Amino acid sequence: MPLHVPPAPAPALRTVLTALGSPTAVREARTPSLRLAQGPVTPELPLPVHVLDRTTPEGAPATRLAGWRFLIRSGDRAVAAADTMLTPDGWAFSRFFEGPYITATERAVRQAESMQQPYQARLLSVPELYMLTLWLHGDCTADAATGLPAATDLLVPLAPAPPGIAAHRPHSVAELLPVLTHRLTPAPLLITPA
Repeated sequence: MPLHVPPAPAPALRTVLTALGSPTAVREARTPSLRLAQGPVTPELPLPVHVLDRTTPEGAPATRLAGWRFLIRSGDRAVAAADTMLTPDGWAFSRFFEGPYITATERAVRQAESMQQPYQARLLSVPELYMLTLWLHGDCTADAATGLPAATDLLVPLAPAPPGIAAHRPHSVAELLPVLTHRLTPAPLLITPA
């Protein structure tokens, strides 16, 4: 399989396992699919979640690691996801959730597994555009918690994608980043003379 899924930090996984074992955490989780799951549930497919904070005027991305996301599987399908975050005291469970990004993530991962070139799987979030992408990093041996998108890396926007950006279509960073930069750049204020 050319898709490399990096191992999550063991403490991050432990926080998810602890939350899954807590009836209170699951019951308060506002995720009906997780509460109604029959049989055991397991965290799988750990992906580091990086946030695109900004781009420089030259178009260079600036990202930061926000946490790790695990898909929660029950039987043959993912029913929810769990996020963890890094705190001053170490890794902490953040939340369970469900929604369209869960099936979209599974679909994008299946797409990536069929590619000929090996990639390291990550997620890249663009909060200002309400956008999440599967980031296919070309260096499979890189530390998954660090690094910037390389021009030749691929970004696969997950559905729902912002208007005008095709979901589940791989885009090179060099192709998609200028579009994102343009959308993230505030329009100049027009001052009309009084």
